[in-house]
Amino acid sequence: MPYTPSGFFCDRLIRERERRDGEGSLNKPLRFNSQDFGVLRQECLGGKTLFEDESFPATVESLGFKELGHKSNKVKNIVWKRPKEICENPQFIVGGASRTDICQGDLGDCWLLAAIACLTLNEKLLYRVVPQEQSFSEGYGGIFHFQFWRYGDWVDVVIDDRIPTFNNQLVFTKSAERNEFWSALLEKAYAKLHGSYEALKGGNTTEAMEDFTGGVTEFYEMKEAPKELYKIMKKALERGSLMGCSIDSLVPARFETRTVTGLVKGHAYSVTAVEECKPSQHKEAKVRLVRLRNPWGQVEWNGPWSDNSKEWATLSKSEKEKLQHQSAEDGEFWMSFEDFKKNYTKIEICNLTPDALEDDKIHKWTVSVNEGRWVRGCSAGGCRNYPDTFWTNPQYRLRLLEEDDDPEDNEVGCTFVVALMQKNRRKERKMGANLFTIGFAIYEVPKEMHGNKQHMQKDFFLFSSSKARCKSYINLREVTQRFRLTPGEYVIVPSTYEPHQEGEFILRVFSEKRNTSEEIENRIEADHPVPAPASAGEESEEDQQFRTIFQEIAGEDMEITANELKNVLNRVITKHKDLNTEGFSLESCRSMIALMDMDGTGRLNLQEFRHLWNKIKQWQGIFKHYNADQSGSINSYEMRNAVNDAGFRLNNQLYDIITMRYANENMNIDFDSFISCLVRLEAMFRAFQAFDQDGDGTIRLSVLEWLQLTMYA
Repeated sequence: MPYTPSGFFCDRLIRERERRDGEGSLNKPLRFNSQDFGVLRQECLGGKTLFEDESFPATVESLGFKELGHKSNKVKNIVWKRPKEICENPQFIVGGASRTDICQGDLGDCWLLAAIACLTLNEKLLYRVVPQEQSFSEGYGGIFHFQFWRYGDWVDVVIDDRIPTFNNQLVFTKSAERNEFWSALLEKAYAKLHGSYEALKGGNTTEAMEDFTGGVTEFYEMKEAPKELYKIMKKALERGSLMGCSIDSLVPARFETRTVTGLVKGHAYSVTAVEECKPSQHKEAKVRLVRLRNPWGQVEWNGPWSDNSKEWATLSKSEKEKLQHQSAEDGEFWMSFEDFKKNYTKIEICNLTPDALEDDKIHKWTVSVNEGRWVRGCSAGGCRNYPDTFWTNPQYRLRLLEEDDDPEDNEVGCTFVVALMQKNRRKERKMGANLFTIGFAIYEVPKEMHGNKQHMQKDFFLFSSSKARCKSYINLREVTQRFRLTPGEYVIVPSTYEPHQEGEFILRVFSEKRNTSEEIENRIEADHPVPAPASAGEESEEDQQFRTIFQEIAGEDMEITANELKNVLNRVITKHKDLNTEGFSLESCRSMIALMDMDGTGRLNLQEFRHLWNKIKQWQGIFKHYNADQSGSINSYEMRNAVNDAGFRLNNQLYDIITMRYANENMNIDFDSFISCLVRLEAMFRAFQAFDQDGDGTIRLSVLEWLQLTMYA
């Protein structure tokens, strides 16, 4: 969805200010929908009422938009009930949160439930997401809250405890204990975060893992897995990393189908333990085992080391106890590591900090987070296959300052992980949004350009090859990859595969040693914002002709109004067949007069009109240069260079605004829009300089001054 400058950019400024005040941290999470859990609960307890969440009501809209929408038969018999209406003595958590508390219901969100199951293995992590001291007895007001990491910030999501039921049974996630509700309420809070329950259908376990931890995920394809995969998995679990795995389904029609071995294709599993055991009757080396959990709470592996297999008879009682072996249809099972590699096709590890898993030492990494957006017609340039627009994508300067302490294989360099995440696509699914195909490339900055924060131009990318890039562009929420490069300066260019695809993203860079990454933003300045005074002396023949034309238009008072200016400009530009324009509007001409009106009369005298005329002729030359195809207009990507040639240095946010304000639906800018844009730019630069008396780039305006400035410009 497109954003208005006043909406998106004001929101962005507010968010940046909140971060400076510490908002968005674990200790001070942002309030989702501005709802304060403590205040709302106190109001309910004081008024002896149960909370009803108007921002996520017990209606079809909260269920979904298509399969769970108004026209679906699935929702007709769904009744929203509070736990006290479902059973006697409901509990938030019974006997501690465990993996058996998460059983999948009638919603394709196994990816989410697999991540929740992983979460229960680490109490510290769990109680970040599921705040303690919530219950259905003491302090109960029908209100609960949960915390999630969301695009760089922690947010606190408040819900009421009305849950969808059918025949008095929970429709979606449930616990094996009928009177336990923490997992169902957590699922509801996550559904609220994304707009509806249906928005949770289909996904990748890593998405929820990261939303529970703020960590970064790395993928391993089993066929390309490193030799030390078992060691990597074991060390990751020891560090509290979350881990999921799945079996790719080559035939979409057979998605989530059970195989003869009891495993399910196209389905997300949690890896809940990695252990070694030594069978008592065998002399061979230890057997490496992996424990997995099916979020369904049933349907298990039936091969070697499954619940009732003969292999367990070879273990001593103490070994069985160490492995917590149980013969129960609870969705959890053991299998050998070799069978695990043969049967599963990929594994995802969400590192709470992206430790170098192959190393024996635990490292603390430097993390930098950058927010950005691709704007159609301005900064949505697509991948390297589109050289005319690729350079317009947002660019991030990365400085790798120190080499790793203990490089592998005697290689020198800096290890770092780049994670590019697209934002809000799940939430916007009901409006037809799908995940973009995204990726990034990394270029080395020539030494002579180190410290230069200017946006790299088209020619740089035409004549430079990338130093590193993501393995492939892919339609996942996040693309992540680990690299090793020598210390120096680099440019990371994140993009969608095709140009003109509009969306927001965050780019995170994690490195073992110090790094800095920041968006490359041109310094905002103008070459000639203040008009040069007219030179004294005799008039030339051209000056005399100009005076004659002006007198003819202006009349006896020797001043022209906005309407008269409109008539003369449109009379002139109609003679230029190479300019695609509908003519200057009265509003544009009023802006021109505001720009050149030095004496505050609301009209232009001869000197003011001459200066405007010269400006328009200069800008017309720039326009014609970029209108090389004689189409009569310039495209919005060329507008960046045209604005630069006119003497203005702007940053990405300002180019975004110009595109949204002046380009048509085909992302083209006609002549009068081009002139109107430059008039406004020059006027605002000049006004700013007039207020910026000390030249420090900051001004302070009263409400009156602000309105006078913006209303007349």
